[in-house]
Amino acid sequence: MVEKITEVIEEYLECIYKLQEREGVARTSSIVKSLKVAPGTVTNTIERLEKEGFVKHVSYRGVRLTDKGRVIALQVIRKHRLSERLLTDILKMSWSSVHENACMLEHSLSEEVISHLEKILNYPKTCPHGNPIPTRQGRVFEEKTIPLLELTVGKQGIVKRLMDEDAETLAYFWNLGIVPGTIIEVLEKPRSDELVKIRVGRNRHAVSNRLASIICIKEVRK
Repeated sequence: MVEKITEVIEEYLECIYKLQEREGVARTSSIVKSLKVAPGTVTNTIERLEKEGFVKHVSYRGVRLTDKGRVIALQVIRKHRLSERLLTDILKMSWSSVHENACMLEHSLSEEVISHLEKILNYPKTCPHGNPIPTRQGRVFEEKTIPLLELTVGKQGIVKRLMDEDAETLAYFWNLGIVPGTIIEVLEKPRSDELVKIRVGRNRHAVSNRLASIICIKEVRK
């Protein structure tokens, strides 16, 4: 009997993959915040996913994907990021708004459609926000980067990817001119929870630690 993978399963596995990628592990509280659902719902769903072999949940340590869960997560992420490319490159939709629309498309597109779409788009390597597009075989090729927070004061870095694709966050970055390919210079780093001061082009800005941590850059070597 073929196991049915529902939209709910896909959404949870995709969410857990992204949290693992960013934080090393997916904590229940982070899943609640990301999916905007009740804690009890998350707990029950995680228990079901563990029974079905998609995840491993260790109390007080969080949730991790099994190999089985990772395969499904990468399939969904591939569809999502190619959908984002379709919306920006072909339909010319706003760079900061395509994430939510791609969330709806990713569950309805077959692998056959996605393969044709990938060909039409000339096999893009990343989504519009710089995140790598998994191959059909589930391989992920990504350039080595560091969070903006790790860049030394006075150094410059090229933005390679933005790991949080929330519409509000993306719109904020867009307004500051922070998109893949932008050069950022760190002017001042906080000792605690203060703002990180940066230069983007001729403009100076101050961003929170949280936002700075999701801007992945490659240092410019002089």
